[in-house]
Amino acid sequence: MSRILIVDDEPSIRITLSAFLKSEGYDVHSVPDALKALEFLKEHPVDILVTDIIMPGMTGIELIDKLRKFQKEVRVIIMTGEPTVETAVTAVQNGASDYLAKPIRKEDFLRVVRNTAQTKALMDEKKDLEERNIEYQRNLEYMVASRTHALHKAMESIITLLSQVVEFRDPYTAGHQRRVGNLAASIAEKLNLSNEQTELIRIIGYIHDIGKITIPSEILSKPGKLSRAEFELLKGHSYSGYEMLSRVDLPPLIAEAIYQHHERFDGSGYPRALANSQIMVEAHILMVADVVEAMMSHRPYRPSLGRDVALLEIKEKSGRLYRPDVVNACLDLFKNGYEIDDEAHEVMIPV
Repeated sequence: MSRILIVDDEPSIRITLSAFLKSEGYDVHSVPDALKALEFLKEHPVDILVTDIIMPGMTGIELIDKLRKFQKEVRVIIMTGEPTVETAVTAVQNGASDYLAKPIRKEDFLRVVRNTAQTKALMDEKKDLEERNIEYQRNLEYMVASRTHALHKAMESIITLLSQVVEFRDPYTAGHQRRVGNLAASIAEKLNLSNEQTELIRIIGYIHDIGKITIPSEILSKPGKLSRAEFELLKGHSYSGYEMLSRVDLPPLIAEAIYQHHERFDGSGYPRALANSQIMVEAHILMVADVVEAMMSHRPYRPSLGRDVALLEIKEKSGRLYRPDVVNACLDLFKNGYEIDDEAHEVMIPV
């Protein structure tokens, strides 16, 4: 049942109204003036405040104004012995829920209190539902965040596993994918691509040679030059990688970029002879990073050619084999002191 405070400087009114309310089962308290009401309200929250307007020391209107600063949900019923339209308007403007003119009739008083109590109960229920909804949303957001984090970690493990599978099959190029991914991500940053694109490019680099697990290990580790037939077989790793990754729950862009990473700007690449704008920017970046890292690294069939030779390769063939803005970004990186990064960075896959 609602808790009610009655404020009136006339003892007879306090006693009478309290008796009316107690007979209806309300929890009732009363004080003789506004100052005592404020003291009471600071210690004892109530649902309904019933107050006279004209009282010594502080008016009922002033009481409402001060009350609203620390208890906003209290419903207020104003009483006055001088009822006027102006008084009623002032009371409502200051936050009163209802208005009673003295002398107060029991039936009118109980009806107004009953309606006010019902309104307060509905407001409390609404507030409770809103708070429970906020708490539910917080819990839901936490659950989603936890599940998303777990999914990210699972996908990160998958990416790491896929990268390691290639290294087990082709130990002579251990770390190549990781270094290509990091260089490709740095080029993407240099080109001012979004953080999401940059991280996707890093991921693509980390697994771009996944299709090589379909290539016989004797071809992958052959110390001499590959025969034409062997090279044609090796060229199939782009499509094999695309096929494998198209069947798993990864962004389609990853598989497509891997499919394209041996294409060339002028259409002379493989497997589909795509050119210029037919090639996605992720693949344009990947092919430059792939060539530079491969030329700087040792291979079974040759020693490292060094950084200068690798950078000269992409510079001389910019606009023919490689997209010019990607080449320029790569050259600027090394000009400003970039060192090949062999660290396995944490990757974030959009889910």
